[in-house]
Amino acid sequence: MDYEQFFKIVEQQIGGGSQAVERAVQATLRTLAERLSKGQSRDLQRELPPELMPWLYTDTDADTFDVDEFLRRVAEREGVDLDTADRHARAVFWAIGQAASPDEIADMVAELPDDFEPLVAEAQRRFVEIVPVEEFLAKVAKRTGLDPEGARRATEAVLETLAERIAPGEVDDLISQIHVHLHPPLKRGKAAGPGRAARMSVDEFVQRIAEREGASPAMAREHAQAVFGVLRESISSEEYFDVTAQLPNEYWQLLPRP
Repeated sequence: MDYEQFFKIVEQQIGGGSQAVERAVQATLRTLAERLSKGQSRDLQRELPPELMPWLYTDTDADTFDVDEFLRRVAEREGVDLDTADRHARAVFWAIGQAASPDEIADMVAELPDDFEPLVAEAQRRFVEIVPVEEFLAKVAKRTGLDPEGARRATEAVLETLAERIAPGEVDDLISQIHVHLHPPLKRGKAAGPGRAARMSVDEFVQRIAEREGASPAMAREHAQAVFGVLRESISSEEYFDVTAQLPNEYWQLLPRP
């Protein structure tokens, strides 16, 4: 693949003209170079158009940041908001997947943590559609009758408590399938947990949601049911099963019926 073909693939995804495409490609590749080892960066350079090599070049060891920091750096370099950086980075990863060999993509993916899945899925041609945060919260609001801010508080309280309850690795898998703006409560819950799936009765689970949200336990229970329902519609069936499989049988009262 040559330079023009690579840019054309990105342009078809994001539009905006050649200057916007160049900024997106440069910001994403420079940030990717910071995240990869020197050897992997060189290997990837060999399979991409030579004009891109300066943006992928690195002479330092990999900086081990997560996908949220990756997108923050892309946004800062490109001068765009986080949602735009996410969309642009996906387009660039898609183009990388079209240009590089499957083996090289596999080597690159092996150096990235699980929460990069929404990006690497593009490179691996396995599209993972992330539900926009506005749509997720609107669905919670519709199920609960809350206003937008109330729906956000309820959603964050449920997700933070869920992340405290399930295993850290499962939290990382869940992060890979929901919008970047919903990552912070999951990360807070993961940090607050014991480093493994925590024992927590359903009543304690609801009480913690109520305290975080500033709602009564009865309302918190209703909100948990709503968030679980929207979560089921928003992530893969396999991931939803993996999450709920870690919850004991008494949690059935919070889960949507099949």
